[in-house]
Amino acid sequence: MSAEIQNRLTALGITLPQLAAPLANYVPFTISGNTLYISGQLPSKDGQVMKGLLGDNTSVEQGQEAARLCAINIIAQASAALGGDLGRVVRCLRLGGFVASTQSFFDQPKVINGASDLIVAVFADAGKHARAAVGVSALPLGAAVEVDAIFEIK
Repeated sequence: MSAEIQNRLTALGITLPQLAAPLANYVPFTISGNTLYISGQLPSKDGQVMKGLLGDNTSVEQGQEAARLCAINIIAQASAALGGDLGRVVRCLRLGGFVASTQSFFDQPKVINGASDLIVAVFADAGKHARAAVGVSALPLGAAVEVDAIFEIK
């Protein structure tokens, strides 16, 4: 891992977690050429998934924290995929955010900012990315948020 990225993680108080096993028949990441694809990550910490439904029992701030946890798990998966060398990340190309929400909830972009802000804080300019923020009726394990990512790597 590059010292600069490790220093940013440390300054943010982030220790990369142990990776969770996939829930179904897929792999947590794939690499094709210079592109790293990270499967959707749930907002899990210490084996617990942050559950909720935005617009019902979960606030925007709680949703942002869930999205931030997803981003931490994305970074951990990227580290695993790159043999621990996050310095190989050239750029985060895209984040895809899914927010479990009611039909009357329209702040999905604000929720996914929790992930976007962390990716930019960790990777600086290389963290600036394209993005989708989509509302869905339900996510695996009752999760409030799920985020996937695409990175350019060297």
